[in-house]
Amino acid sequence: MQDGTFFSPGYPDETASLSGDALRRGNVFARDCPTRKLLDRIGDTWSVLILRLLGDGPQRFSVLKRAVDGISQKMLSQTLRSLERDGLVTRHAEPTVPVSVTYTLTPLGRELLDALGFLIDWAETRMGSVSANQQRYDARRLEEI
Repeated sequence: MQDGTFFSPGYPDETASLSGDALRRGNVFARDCPTRKLLDRIGDTWSVLILRLLGDGPQRFSVLKRAVDGISQKMLSQTLRSLERDGLVTRHAEPTVPVSVTYTLTPLGRELLDALGFLIDWAETRMGSVSANQQRYDARRLEEI
């Protein structure tokens, strides 16, 4: 950290300014740390799933809505708006009746999806172990009652 600024490793031209508590503490645990805010976005309930779907190519809103089981139209709209604001997706509206809206990953979004690929692969290959651990934990908890 230098003068209240974090330098992004491997990206010397990209920095994140800090203020308040984040500046004093200089870490991702501070509430107003920009890195923490981005990690919150990446780790929210829907962003990874939407980014994964967009990794297959541009998708219409309605296709995303059908593909992500359990997401409301409002939540999908909010998540897409946030991802667009962060520069991870672009929105293209066709002036048709009704309007046809398509979302596409940006290069920055593609880079994030590539990084998330390791996490997604880990989750898919380790779900059996996690499930077994959950069952053992739940069984112990039942025995304690």
